[in-house]
Amino acid sequence: VKIVLLTGYDEFDYAQRAIRVGVDEYLLKPFSADNLTRMLAKIRDKIEAEVAEREDVRQLKEHYRTSLPLLRATFLASLLTRKLSRSAIEEKARNYDLRLSGSGYAIAVITPHQQEGGGETASEHSLRGSGDLDLKLFAVLNIAAEIWEQQNLGSAFIHQDKIVLMTVFADSGMEGWTRQAQDALETVLRSIDHYLKLPVTIGAGSVVTALSDVKYSFEDAMLALDYRLVPGTERLIYIHDVERRPAEKLRFDELQEQALIRCLKVGTDEELRETVDAIFGELTRTAAAYGDLQVYLLEVVTAVLKTAKDADVDMDALFGAGFQLYAEIFRFSGLSEAQRWFNELCLRILQHIASRRQHTYKDIVEKAVAYTKEHYNDPDISIQRVCSHLHISTGYFSGLFKKEVKMTFVHYVMHIRMEKAKELLRTTELKAFEIADRVGFADPNYFSFCFKKQVGVSPKDYRSRIGAAEGERGE
Repeated sequence: VKIVLLTGYDEFDYAQRAIRVGVDEYLLKPFSADNLTRMLAKIRDKIEAEVAEREDVRQLKEHYRTSLPLLRATFLASLLTRKLSRSAIEEKARNYDLRLSGSGYAIAVITPHQQEGGGETASEHSLRGSGDLDLKLFAVLNIAAEIWEQQNLGSAFIHQDKIVLMTVFADSGMEGWTRQAQDALETVLRSIDHYLKLPVTIGAGSVVTALSDVKYSFEDAMLALDYRLVPGTERLIYIHDVERRPAEKLRFDELQEQALIRCLKVGTDEELRETVDAIFGELTRTAAAYGDLQVYLLEVVTAVLKTAKDADVDMDALFGAGFQLYAEIFRFSGLSEAQRWFNELCLRILQHIASRRQHTYKDIVEKAVAYTKEHYNDPDISIQRVCSHLHISTGYFSGLFKKEVKMTFVHYVMHIRMEKAKELLRTTELKAFEIADRVGFADPNYFSFCFKKQVGVSPKDYRSRIGAAEGERGE
């Protein structure tokens, strides 16, 4: 619905109130037929535009609805390949309406066997004899997904030419759910054999307690698949059957590594201490063997060394010639001593990187200031030209310059020009338009406007005041 007001009142207050109550058009009497026609055409165009926009939104929602299965599969696949934060996972799960809340998680991976010699003689209607891997995966997914959904175990999807079964254990009775998942995997294997006559192997990973650790269960499942080449191995392989490992593996994961690297590069001393506390808190919390602790610390120290190398930190200059970082971590008698040493190591690297960065900042700003003082009289000087000269982006330079100089680059150029203009007004007899040209203004009127705005008086009055003040001092 559109409201058009045809009125003989021409008071401004009346028009304002009409707009406030939602009037779309306001036509003042008397008006011609052409005016009314143009106004109605404008209303028609507005209605058509709104209808088209609503249609676009509906189409977008429909496209989103039809794309939801693919979006879900893409998100679930991302859990297998990289470590995601808990908040990011929860947000995506809500958006895609996925049930991912539970007390434990496990991944199983199904892979069809490669076609062996002689497979080409199989019937053309035989899935086993088919060379179409996508068709095999689709057929296996149909069976596996149906069983998984019937038993409310989790999700099934295709990833890296394999079928992935993600089990989400309920918040209670994980042991019972584990048995149910194992029974379901055996059912999947039997159903594929019975209905598809297609040889497959299933690798089952370890159970993890955090959804962000699902990638480790996937890695275990893929590792379990490698054992299918071992003679006598079953076609359903659990990683805990073929490899003995602690119940909870000590891992320096990518989120911890990213947090440490970020602190070393751009963090504060306090942020670094908190990150180091979290890293060593993991060591204290996990009852790992001494050898596992050493491997964990080696991974952490390697991340520090890589960061230092990327930042071009000279470790010999910082810690002394012959400093052997890897040897240092094995000389401590306890974790608290190792943590103090590691914190001091990281703190010195952080401060060194920060000092280098600050020196770089100042160097950039000093070069920009020098360039500006040399070219302030060029009407075409701009932040783009300065950044091109310094080979940096305008966005980065703008923030850096304002932080160091306490004013924007545009204000700084104006400040330099005004100071030079005042100097010329004091020391020369040049006219205002000549001074405008010398300080980089192509338009003398604009120069006078800017001068009065910055200094408070016109160039002429400024010169008069300076002359009067000097005359008084002369008397």
